[in-house]
Amino acid sequence: MTVRAVETLPNSPEFTVSELSSALKRTVEDAYGHVRVRGEISGFRGPHSSGHCYFALKDDSAKIEAVIWKGVHGRMRFKPQEGLEIIATGKLTTYPGSSKYQIVIEAIEPAGVGALMALMEERKRKLAAEGLFDEARKQLLPWLPEVIGVVTSPTGAVIRDILHRLEDRFPRRVLVWPVRVQGEGSAEQIAAAINGFNALAEDGKIPRPDLLIVARGGGSLEDLWSFNEEIVVRAAADSMIPLISAVGHETDVTLIDFAADKRAPTPTAAAEMAVPVRAELFVEVTSLARRGMLCWQRGQEHRRSELRAAARALPKATELLDIPRQRLDRATSALPRALRANAHVYDRRLSAVAGRLTVTTLRSQIDRAKENVQRLATSAQRSSKLHIQQRETRLRYVSQLLNALSYKGVLDRGFALVRDENGHPLHAVADVSSGQRLSIEFADGRIGATADGDGGGTAANPKSPATKPAAKRTTDFGVKKVQGDLF
Repeated sequence: MTVRAVETLPNSPEFTVSELSSALKRTVEDAYGHVRVRGEISGFRGPHSSGHCYFALKDDSAKIEAVIWKGVHGRMRFKPQEGLEIIATGKLTTYPGSSKYQIVIEAIEPAGVGALMALMEERKRKLAAEGLFDEARKQLLPWLPEVIGVVTSPTGAVIRDILHRLEDRFPRRVLVWPVRVQGEGSAEQIAAAINGFNALAEDGKIPRPDLLIVARGGGSLEDLWSFNEEIVVRAAADSMIPLISAVGHETDVTLIDFAADKRAPTPTAAAEMAVPVRAELFVEVTSLARRGMLCWQRGQEHRRSELRAAARALPKATELLDIPRQRLDRATSALPRALRANAHVYDRRLSAVAGRLTVTTLRSQIDRAKENVQRLATSAQRSSKLHIQQRETRLRYVSQLLNALSYKGVLDRGFALVRDENGHPLHAVADVSSGQRLSIEFADGRIGATADGDGGGTAANPKSPATKPAAKRTTDFGVKKVQGDLF
């Protein structure tokens, strides 16, 4: 095998890797400044921790890397989702770090109605799995709300239709929260309006609505897409105020319809659901009042008939009194005889008791009473002695405890208590001034003394001379003793 040498071109420019990558980057960006690419999202796992999104766009035979920067992703109306077919708008560039080209996406849109329907069905399944569409979460609409809050565009025909319908049926106070109903940022405004109405205080300056209506006219699926956004659906599901969804026409279905407490086919139908017809209520009240009066009259007539029948069935007053009068006559005839018999019975009982009541019986009862009194007196005397003994024992114990805690015991051990001329105890040398009269108490009596020196601590100096003349004092017993220098 013959090896041929590669002929080098001496005039070819020499590039570094970075220079070549930069040249390729400029070439790609100049040739494909902005492009629209249709493809299926692949490898999307949600935003990176930095907030940027990295994935790929693919079709049947090719794949291109894609990136969405954090700021662009936050402003996007449609968010990327795995498996969604989209049309991406952006610019083509290269990534020198891995020698590959990629598209920096600035905007995305679903590739046709089919993609939107697939995204809507996927989102519907997700929210339904969380229980946001359960019937148990739905609230009953108030029968006659005082204040109705409407979330819609202030310039469209929807708000006029709602106001006119309410005026025809039953005028109520209406609070309108103006929002955009399509386009970028509309979903956030609708969710903020629902949350804002719920945040109003019931007794605040702006009254809190009793009922909410979220309304929009008809349109294509793309026009109604704001009401399929997850932020709007969650706001409707979390609303503590009953909410009617009136988005589009009767054939239009959005996800907010499943989360709302009631779905109206049109905004006008929502106004009809919100309030009853006042004229019909007047007719119904009048009819109920008339029926109530007729029922009351029939009841009165029925009770009057029953009373007449009962009166006819009752006997006459003279017939009712005949038998009681006969019984009274018989009792009157038997009363003297019964009184005499009763007196005889009590006389016999008295005679029997008087026969048993003799002097001997009275004395025996008195003797028993004396014995009982004597027994009680003996018992009381024993109890008193026992009580007194217990109190004496308690008193001796307390006296011993008092002696143990008294400062007299400390004096018996050789200590002394120093007081000033007012009798207040002195605890430190600093409390004594020069020439101050003192009273010193020992265990066997008290003596008077005069302080020599100030209270600056000189008494604690072991080098200070203790040759002061002894002071004379008198104990409590009149015996004169000589007291040395205290300090």
